[in-house]
Amino acid sequence: MRGKSATGITRLINASIYSYRGLITCFKTEAAFRQELALAVVLVPLGLWLGDSGMERALLVGSVLLVLIVELLNTGVEYVVDRFGGEIHELSGKAKDIASAAVFLALCNVAVVWVLVLFF
Repeated sequence: MRGKSATGITRLINASIYSYRGLITCFKTEAAFRQELALAVVLVPLGLWLGDSGMERALLVGSVLLVLIVELLNTGVEYVVDRFGGEIHELSGKAKDIASAAVFLALCNVAVVWVLVLFF
Protein backbone atom coordinates (compact mmCIF):
# COMPACT_ATOMS: atom_id res chain seq x y z
CA MET A 1 0.00 0.00 0.00
CA ARG A 2 1.18 3.47 -0.82
CA GLY A 3 1.97 5.58 2.21
CA LYS A 4 0.56 9.08 2.53
CA SER A 5 3.34 10.24 4.83
CA ALA A 6 5.91 11.01 2.12
CA THR A 7 6.56 14.71 1.58
CA GLY A 8 8.77 16.90 -0.52
CA ILE A 9 11.11 15.27 -2.98
CA THR A 10 10.23 11.76 -1.77
CA ARG A 11 6.58 12.35 -2.62
CA LEU A 12 7.55 13.66 -6.06
CA ILE A 13 9.77 10.66 -6.74
CA ASN A 14 7.05 8.23 -5.61
CA ALA A 15 4.42 10.00 -7.72
CA SER A 16 6.72 9.79 -10.75
CA ILE A 17 7.28 6.07 -10.19
CA TYR A 18 3.54 5.43 -9.89
CA SER A 19 2.88 7.45 -13.03
CA TYR A 20 5.55 5.57 -14.96
CA ARG A 21 4.10 2.24 -13.81
CA GLY A 22 0.65 3.36 -14.94
CA LEU A 23 1.94 4.30 -18.38
CA ILE A 24 3.77 0.99 -18.75
CA THR A 25 0.74 -1.00 -17.59
CA CYS A 26 -1.53 0.80 -20.03
CA PHE A 27 0.99 0.33 -22.85
CA LYS A 28 1.33 -3.40 -22.15
CA THR A 29 -2.38 -4.14 -21.70
CA GLU A 30 -4.28 -1.74 -23.95
CA ALA A 31 -4.07 -2.03 -27.75
CA ALA A 32 -6.02 1.23 -28.12
CA PHE A 33 -3.42 3.10 -26.06
CA ARG A 34 -0.61 1.67 -28.18
CA GLN A 35 -2.42 2.74 -31.36
CA GLU A 36 -3.07 6.23 -30.00
CA LEU A 37 0.54 6.48 -28.85
CA ALA A 38 1.73 5.54 -32.35
CA LEU A 39 -0.53 8.25 -33.72
CA ALA A 40 0.94 10.72 -31.21
CA VAL A 41 4.49 9.80 -32.22
CA VAL A 42 3.59 10.93 -35.75
CA LEU A 43 1.29 13.85 -34.98
CA VAL A 44 3.20 15.60 -32.19
CA PRO A 45 6.31 16.32 -34.30
CA LEU A 46 4.07 17.13 -37.25
CA GLY A 47 2.06 19.57 -35.13
CA LEU A 48 5.24 21.25 -33.91
CA TRP A 49 6.39 21.61 -37.51
CA LEU A 50 3.08 22.71 -39.05
CA GLY A 51 2.01 25.19 -36.38
CA ASP A 52 2.85 28.76 -37.33
CA SER A 53 2.74 30.15 -33.81
CA GLY A 54 3.11 28.92 -30.27
CA MET A 55 -0.66 28.94 -29.90
CA GLU A 56 -1.17 26.78 -32.99
CA ARG A 57 1.53 24.34 -31.89
CA ALA A 58 -0.03 24.13 -28.44
CA LEU A 59 -3.46 23.41 -29.92
CA LEU A 60 -2.19 20.78 -32.34
CA VAL A 61 0.01 18.98 -29.81
CA GLY A 62 -2.36 19.47 -26.86
CA SER A 63 -5.29 17.93 -28.70
CA VAL A 64 -3.23 14.81 -29.40
CA LEU A 65 -1.94 14.54 -25.83
CA LEU A 66 -5.51 14.91 -24.58
CA VAL A 67 -6.40 11.66 -26.35
CA LEU A 68 -3.69 9.82 -24.41
CA ILE A 69 -4.84 11.37 -21.13
CA VAL A 70 -8.46 10.41 -21.72
CA GLU A 71 -7.43 6.88 -22.76
CA LEU A 72 -5.53 6.49 -19.49
CA LEU A 73 -8.62 7.60 -17.56
CA ASN A 74 -10.80 5.26 -19.64
CA THR A 75 -8.51 2.36 -18.81
CA GLY A 76 -8.61 3.29 -15.12
CA VAL A 77 -12.42 3.29 -15.18
CA GLU A 78 -12.44 -0.10 -16.88
CA TYR A 79 -10.06 -1.56 -14.30
CA VAL A 80 -12.09 -0.25 -11.37
CA VAL A 81 -15.36 -1.50 -12.86
CA ASP A 82 -13.84 -4.91 -13.54
CA ARG A 83 -12.33 -5.07 -10.04
CA PHE A 84 -15.50 -4.23 -8.18
CA GLY A 85 -18.09 -5.47 -10.62
CA GLY A 86 -17.14 -8.97 -11.65
CA GLU A 87 -20.73 -9.79 -12.53
CA ILE A 88 -22.44 -8.26 -15.55
CA HIS A 89 -24.32 -5.17 -14.42
CA GLU A 90 -26.09 -2.46 -16.41
CA LEU A 91 -24.30 0.37 -14.56
CA SER A 92 -20.89 -1.24 -15.14
CA GLY A 93 -21.60 -1.33 -18.85
CA LYS A 94 -22.76 2.28 -18.82
CA ALA A 95 -19.64 3.42 -16.97
CA LYS A 96 -17.41 1.71 -19.52
CA ASP A 97 -19.43 3.06 -22.44
CA ILE A 98 -19.29 6.60 -21.10
CA ALA A 99 -15.52 6.40 -20.58
CA SER A 100 -15.16 5.06 -24.11
CA ALA A 101 -17.31 7.91 -25.41
CA ALA A 102 -14.90 10.36 -23.78
CA VAL A 103 -12.05 8.85 -25.81
CA PHE A 104 -14.15 9.12 -28.96
CA LEU A 105 -14.85 12.81 -28.28
CA ALA A 106 -11.15 13.44 -27.63
CA LEU A 107 -10.37 11.88 -31.02
CA CYS A 108 -13.06 14.05 -32.65
CA ASN A 109 -11.44 17.03 -30.95
CA VAL A 110 -8.13 16.19 -32.64
CA ALA A 111 -9.80 16.18 -36.04
CA VAL A 112 -11.62 19.46 -35.42
CA VAL A 113 -8.59 21.27 -34.01
CA TRP A 114 -6.28 20.11 -36.78
CA VAL A 115 -8.74 21.06 -39.53
CA LEU A 116 -9.44 24.48 -38.03
CA VAL A 117 -5.80 25.30 -37.33
CA LEU A 118 -4.41 24.04 -40.62
CA PHE A 119 -7.15 25.02 -43.07
CA PHE A 120 -8.94 28.09 -41.67
